[in-house]
Amino acid sequence: MSATESPVREVIIIGSGPAGLTAAIYTARADLLPLVLEGEPSSNSDQPGGQLMLTTEVENFPGFIDGIMGPELMSNFRSQAERFGAQIETVKATRVELSTTPFGVWVGDPSTPDPTYRARALVIATGARSLMLNVPGEAELLGHGVSTCATCDGFFFRNQPIAVVGGGDSALEEAIFLSKFASSVTVIHRRDELRASKIMQDRARANERISFRWNSVVTEVLGEGKVRALALKDTVTGETSELLVDGCFVAIGHLPNTDLFKDQLKLTDTGYLVTHDGTNTNVPGVFACGDVQDSTYRQAITAAGSGCMAAIDVEHFLEGATE
Repeated sequence: MSATESPVREVIIIGSGPAGLTAAIYTARADLLPLVLEGEPSSNSDQPGGQLMLTTEVENFPGFIDGIMGPELMSNFRSQAERFGAQIETVKATRVELSTTPFGVWVGDPSTPDPTYRARALVIATGARSLMLNVPGEAELLGHGVSTCATCDGFFFRNQPIAVVGGGDSALEEAIFLSKFASSVTVIHRRDELRASKIMQDRARANERISFRWNSVVTEVLGEGKVRALALKDTVTGETSELLVDGCFVAIGHLPNTDLFKDQLKLTDTGYLVTHDGTNTNVPGVFACGDVQDSTYRQAITAAGSGCMAAIDVEHFLEGATE
C-alpha cells in the first residue's frame, strides 16, 4: 500500500490508559471516529490499559464509593469508548512520522516505506512506567503489598510497618506522606547518604515515624499472597537480614514512554513530552496527555482529565484546519 493509499483518520490515539481512553471517549462523541492503538500485552511499555492494569483496588477514583479493581475500571473505560464508536486495535505503534501531514503511524515492521495509518491529528498517551527493583517476589506481589504510588495505596497500610526503597526527593516525599498512615516507615537506600534535597532530608529526619537502613539493597520480596518481609543485603559487609514489613513502596524513578518521539518532539531533561497551552506539543496537530507529559501528579484522575483536554484541543485544531 502506498502512502497515498494509507487510511487517513481524523485522529489516532496512541496509548490506552486513562488518558488515551478518555481522549477516545470525547473524540468519539464528537464524531471524529478515533482509532486507538492500545499497545500489546507483551510490551514492557504502553501496555493496554496502562499502569492501572497492574493495580488491585482503586479507592480514589471519583464515583466508585466502594472502590473498583484497576483492570475493571480500565475495562469500563474501554467499553465506554467503543460504545461511542472508537475503534481499538491491540497493536503497538512502532514508528511515527511527524514532519509532514497527515502524520504517518506504523504498526508492525517500522522499516516498511509506507505508514500503516495516517491521521490529521495525533494524541500521544503512552504513559510512563515505574522503575522496578527486578528482584524475586516483586512482580508476584505487585498490588499485594508492593506499590509504586503512595498517594494511591497509602491508606491501605494504616497502622502497619512499611518500607520505601529509594534515596531521592520522590522517595522521601513518599515516606513523609506514608508516615501519616503507617506505624513506621523504613527508608532503604543503597548508599550511606541521600540524593534528595536538603529540605526533604531535614523533613524526613525530623519525622519520628521514619527511620533509615543505609547501605542496603532489597534482594527479595518475601510473602505468600501478601508482603511479609524484605530480604536485605548490606552493600558494604555483604551481611543479609530480613525486615518485617506489610508493604514495600518502590520509589526509584519513572521512565516516560517517549522513545518513538525523541527525534521529533520536544522533551524535558528527564524525557517527558513538553506541552503548552493545554496539551499542544511543539508540532501543531500533535497532542500529549497523561503520564507521558506529567512528571508531577501521575494519578488516574489527572490523566483522564488531560485526556479530555487533548480531545477538546484536537476538535479545535481540526475545526481550524478546515476553515
